Amino acid sequence: MLFNWYPGCTTCQKARKWLDENGFSYTARHIRDEQPTLAELTEWHRLSGLPLKRFFNTSGKLYAEYGLKDKLPAMSEAEQLALLASDGMLVKRPILVTEDAVLVGFKPAEWAAALLKP
Repeated sequence: MLFNWYPGCTTCQKARKWLDENGFSYTARHIRDEQPTLAELTEWHRLSGLPLKRFFNTSGKLYAEYGLKDKLPAMSEAEQLALLASDGMLVKRPILVTEDAVLVGFKPAEWAAALLKP
């Protein structure tokens, strides 16, 4: 598993704790220092089945500074993915990538349903 996170993010800290408490092994990747590539984001979006907007950190400073609330609806999917790939701080976090799932943001019940198989 690949755990994309920002160490200063309390939600990411909770997600990491949850993974550790449930015995998962993963590779942690600092989303700002090793930002996701365009190819990775394209594949993660495809695998997730989620709307692309869910991949944006809508509560982040850059989202507001760039005025993305108003700009995103007019942008193509390719433009949005390129923008996400340009700065890891635009990307919603954490993002957990497994062999068959991509989980965006941390919702314990969602992660449990996807990862804790009976």
